[in-house]
Amino acid sequence: MGLIRLIARPMLASMFVTGGLDAFRNPEGKAPTADKLVGGLADMLPVVSDTSQIVKVDGAVKLLAGSTLALGVLPRLSALALAGSLVPTTLAGHSFWKETDPAKRSMQQIQFFKNVSMLGGLLLAVADKPGRSRAEWLRPPGGPGHQGVCNAPAQLSSSN
Repeated sequence: MGLIRLIARPMLASMFVTGGLDAFRNPEGKAPTADKLVGGLADMLPVVSDTSQIVKVDGAVKLLAGSTLALGVLPRLSALALAGSLVPTTLAGHSFWKETDPAKRSMQQIQFFKNVSMLGGLLLAVADKPGRSRAEWLRPPGGPGHQGVCNAPAQLSSSN
């Protein structure tokens, strides 16, 4: 595992682990906000009695997937689960377009775009594949760390 992955995955996962743990332990505080989005979903699911349980499940998903992402265990699947969980959380919790108070609107807009940024990081993690990085393919042939692979950009520049 590259050094960047070793550092970046736990950094990306940290918000989900801490937020997921908080939602799992204290779902009642987040249930009214979540109720705006899930509304009658709790009534339609036989195993769910109220929105607090949906928040608790969402918190457990974030805690589990965040932990596995941080540890590099099934990182692409973990990032996908977090991305799927982040979208409804963002829509329910940070709908800045509904705010009339300019200060609240500004704060919600900041939080909304912070979540959009985290979603972008998660999508990069979903697309990340183990193996040689792009930088390794760009090393000049015969240079330090070169492993004898075809290096088209270097070959083109050396033939001029």
